[in-house]
Amino acid sequence: MTPQFPDRLWGSRTTLVSRAANRFAATKPGSWLIRTLTPLDRALLERTDARFTVLGPIGAPVILLTSIGRKSGQKRTQPLLYVHDGDTLYVVGSNFGQAHHPAWTGNLLANPSAEVAIAGERIAVTATPVPDEDKEAIFARFVEITGAYAAYRDRTTRNLRIFALKRA
Repeated sequence: MTPQFPDRLWGSRTTLVSRAANRFAATKPGSWLIRTLTPLDRALLERTDARFTVLGPIGAPVILLTSIGRKSGQKRTQPLLYVHDGDTLYVVGSNFGQAHHPAWTGNLLANPSAEVAIAGERIAVTATPVPDEDKEAIFARFVEITGAYAAYRDRTTRNLRIFALKRA
């Protein structure tokens, strides 16, 4: 049996502040603010091996995903919200509803070996694209985390890439 991924969630998604933050994140200015905070969040996540995140107080489950750049060959690290499913973590390439796929999704398509930092642990993973027929059910779980994902999908005509991450 594959070991479960650790689960580290702090804060709460049900507080007034959390609900307001999630509504704001669905707007274009909210998406801009989150993209602007990403470098700060990445630094905090890296220093704590993803024990703490800027988005933690609002109950957002965040991991650090490190993939290998398909063009540069260099390590590329991105903080991402995830859906926890025991021995599988799911990540979605919403890119805040922008017209292009985020670079990390192309990196995983080119080289599915990656690493996640979660709850103070760094774990080698293998990424597998989720088949189209399974995407809707998984995407619905992202929308449960924050309704902003529905807004992101509505902003783009892209077929959002979703990956299943399993221990390598």
